[in-house]
Amino acid sequence: MATIEQVDDEAAVEEMTLIEGFPGVGLVGKIAADHLIEVFAMRHHANIYCADLPAVAVYHEGDATLRPPMRLYVDDAHDLMVLQSDVPVGSAAAEDIAETLEEWSGGRSIHPIYLSGIPRDQNDASPTLYGVGNDKGVQRLEAAGIPTPAETGLISGPTGVLLYQAIRQETSVVGLVVGSDPRFPDPEAAEVLVRTGIGPLVDVEIPVDDLIDSAEQIRRAKQRLAQQMQEAQDESTQARPIGMYQ
Repeated sequence: MATIEQVDDEAAVEEMTLIEGFPGVGLVGKIAADHLIEVFAMRHHANIYCADLPAVAVYHEGDATLRPPMRLYVDDAHDLMVLQSDVPVGSAAAEDIAETLEEWSGGRSIHPIYLSGIPRDQNDASPTLYGVGNDKGVQRLEAAGIPTPAETGLISGPTGVLLYQAIRQETSVVGLVVGSDPRFPDPEAAEVLVRTGIGPLVDVEIPVDDLIDSAEQIRRAKQRLAQQMQEAQDESTQARPIGMYQ
């Protein structure tokens, strides 16, 4: 079973929008999550431990502090929480984490937004985005003017597990899917995800210029993780079309 251990001294979180950033196609969720943490200078709130995650210690540029590979960050000013993962997440770990998040959210008002990429045609002019959800999540998508899917599909990997658990537990949830490069980190798709998906849903103007201006630097920084994801396809969050009659 996974555990969540609070590490800051602030009051417990009571009402937040939770944005998940598991690595997946184009690393769009990972890039978007990292960007939100940086631009809003989010506070490190809690660590998530799970036996099915790699037992590694993480450090970041300019900071000597060691941390576990999965963490929760909070921005009180915008009522945002971000789940950040620096390692691939397998389905077994995702199931434990989903159950733990569900239990931890009990008594709190947590509104999850889960993120996924879908392989896109590189001839497309720009990445396209659509939203899926259940219960009040669909209402949130409609209110934000986010398009519905143009084809039948499914979301697999760890984000698929989170969405499945939300359906099973009858928890209101939103999923955002953006067309992404399946071969390389895709900061352009992450920019679309943040600007046209997350921003309208949380009604916050999120700066995105750095995602485009630093696109090449982001690609280089995330390339090793992208290679790890390609080597472990079952651990990669992705949406894919399945056809009407499959």
